[in-house]
Amino acid sequence: MESSINVNSVSRISEGTVIKGEIFSPADIRIDGSFEGKIISKGRVVAGDKASIKGEVLCENLDIWGKLEGSVYTKDTLSLKEGCQLNGNINVRRLSVELGAVLNGNCKTITDAEFDKYEQSLTKQATTVHITAPAAAVTTSAATGSQQKHQAAN
Repeated sequence: MESSINVNSVSRISEGTVIKGEIFSPADIRIDGSFEGKIISKGRVVAGDKASIKGEVLCENLDIWGKLEGSVYTKDTLSLKEGCQLNGNINVRRLSVELGAVLNGNCKTITDAEFDKYEQSLTKQATTVHITAPAAAVTTSAATGSQQKHQAAN
C-alpha cells in the first residue's frame, strides 16, 4: 500500500521568495525560490527547476531539478534530475543521476550510523527563520514551531 502525503504538511518556498537562515522541519519541503543556509528535514526535500540553494542540506530524500551549491547529507536517496546542477560534496546511501544532470564535487556512500553523526553535528543550534516574499511573509520560530503571517506593504 502506497503512503499518502498530506499536502498541508509540506513546507513550500515559492518562486520569488528569498530566505537566508536555517530551516528545521519534521515534514517534506519544496523549494522553488532561493535559499541560503542550512536545511534539515526528516522528510523529502524537493528543489524545483527554478530553485537556487546555497548551503547545507540534510534530509531523508532529496530530488534536485534546479541548482544547489554546498554539502548534501541524504539518509536514503539523492535524485539528480535532467537539467539540474549540483556543485559540492554529497554524502548519500543511494544516488540516481539522470542524463543531462550536472554533478561537480565528491561523492561518498554513507551508512545510517554516519548519517546520524552528521545529523547530530548539524542540529546543535536552532534559530529563527525570516522569510522575505513578494506579497506576504511567514516567520517561523524553529524553537517554538509558532508561525506569524505578515502582510507586505505595497
